[in-house]
Amino acid sequence: MNLPNTLTLMRIFLVPVIVAALVQPKVQLEPIGINVPNDILALITFLAAALTDLLDGYLARRWQQITTVGTLLDPIADKLLISSALISLVQVNAVPAWMVVLVVGREFAVTGLRSIAAAHGYVIKASDLAKTKLVTQVIATALLMLSIRWKELHTLAMVWMWCVVFFSMASAALYFRKFWRKVDVQVKKRRRRELLRLERQKLKIAKRNVTGA
Repeated sequence: MNLPNTLTLMRIFLVPVIVAALVQPKVQLEPIGINVPNDILALITFLAAALTDLLDGYLARRWQQITTVGTLLDPIADKLLISSALISLVQVNAVPAWMVVLVVGREFAVTGLRSIAAAHGYVIKASDLAKTKLVTQVIATALLMLSIRWKELHTLAMVWMWCVVFFSMASAALYFRKFWRKVDVQVKKRRRRELLRLERQKLKIAKRNVTGA
């Protein structure tokens, strides 16, 4: 287990803290006698988790520690972080549920595509548009958390959420395009080869039966 993968796991472990801080009214952190409100605790934890996303990718590339496990685990950690935070914000009426349904549904669909691709030996890497989507998600989620305390930020947060919806749908379309072009075509070719091999075997067996007769 290298450091980039450890940071990715840390991001996953921070998810329950964010959810608890947002939906449980009595969760408070009081380090050295300083009272930290729930929304601020959730924001600090969320930003710390988002920072690990920047660090694990940077360190993996710099130290040449890019692994298949890390490549697959990193987007899962990102999806857990964003999805859990947004669902919790729906619970506290900070964002419309339909927006979160679109974003989270997109995350599940892309995760399913990645899993199918991985099962066939292919790794679909994140595109530049997907990375832009992730940045807008972090900004929008942070603004939504701030808008719980400072209501005047809600309009700005919703503008960013519209950007999140747009980039989510656009990047999902690109993932489906990659999937159909690379994975689905390859799977069909593999199945055709298997069918041809089976037909040849049947022909060989038929010839043997004819010769034996």
